Amino acid sequence: MHVVIMGCGRVGATLADTLESRGHSVAVIDQDADAFRRLGSDFGGITVTGVGFDGDVLRQAGIERADAFAAVSSGDNSNIISARLARETFGVPRVVARIYDPKRAQVYERLGIPTVATVRWTADRIVRHLVPDEHVEIFRDPTSTVSIIDVAVHDDWIGRPLRALEEATGARVAYLTRFGIATLPTSSTVLQEGDQIAMLVTDDIADQVTTAASLPPEGRR
Repeated sequence: MHVVIMGCGRVGATLADTLESRGHSVAVIDQDADAFRRLGSDFGGITVTGVGFDGDVLRQAGIERADAFAAVSSGDNSNIISARLARETFGVPRVVARIYDPKRAQVYERLGIPTVATVRWTADRIVRHLVPDEHVEIFRDPTSTVSIIDVAVHDDWIGRPLRALEEATGARVAYLTRFGIATLPTSSTVLQEGDQIAMLVTDDIADQVTTAASLPPEGRR
């Protein structure tokens, strides 16, 4: 697939090198030509100097044949304008924008533009490590109905099947992280010490789910 990236900062350069290493064709746009120095020495994609909301610049980057577009510059306004242009004018099927302001991120998610709210995501990750007993939202869908949260479980759940935790909390496990690797659980998955559990919830049951998980399984004390 062909991916166009607007912004060649640390995120954009890393994204470009990663995608190219996976066999995708990549074009990177940045208004500062010196920014392209961040790309790996063996980068073989396209580099275009200009702003990502200029139609001619986007065409030079191959936007008309692009399968995906990522706006990861340092400006929220530039990212959103270019993301909307890629999706609405050029019909790129997969578009994502990096947003620093979490309030703006929510607005654009509701418009159908997937966003990564950098500051909110970073803060949540830090809270996750500082206060492990509180649930931290990992993901929220564009309609703001369903979210994935980290759930801390009572030690007595270790050795119990994951399906028993789902029955006790009334929520489904989205995935679990074991030894630093996220995996999709099966009906036979058994909780191990150190597992991190991510569960699918709606706002009205989030507190209920975290409370149930924090208690020992019924019949075990």
